[in-house]
Amino acid sequence: MATVVKPTTRPLTTAEIAALALSLAHLGSGPQAVTARRGLQHVFEHLDLDDDVIATTLATLTEPLPVEIAARARLIADAITSRLMIRLHYRDASGHVTSRDVEPVTCLVHREYWYLVGVCRMRRGIRAFRFDRIIAVEPTLSPSRPHLADRFLPFQRRKRPKALQRAI
Repeated sequence: MATVVKPTTRPLTTAEIAALALSLAHLGSGPQAVTARRGLQHVFEHLDLDDDVIATTLATLTEPLPVEIAARARLIADAITSRLMIRLHYRDASGHVTSRDVEPVTCLVHREYWYLVGVCRMRRGIRAFRFDRIIAVEPTLSPSRPHLADRFLPFQRRKRPKALQRAI
């Protein structure tokens, strides 16, 4: 008698969640998007989630973006795929508006908000921009350097460099 071994399952990684979010942003609010979100919701219902942040984040993935935000999300996703820089017009938490050239790396969802993660040329570093605070997105023809998304996800724990670990 043969023994059937069920493959082990692993939780979704942050990068996989980001890819799902970006894919759903491309779908917008059409019938395929509704079906995809319903399927994703079904998958999430069968996950054993003991973390409220993850549960809220996954629930946000199943809600469609407002039409104007979804249009900006598609422009951002196209720039990521094409490896082109974009110009963002962004309103920060205090209401200050800036225009920034950004090398987009990935999109992700954290709790109830969608974010663009990229290299901000104005701040010369990695930044996360909340979609609902992005006023406008302008595509450019300027190439963006290739970046691995795993290194740019701001809501994950980072390992300390070994030199720093030894100094502590």
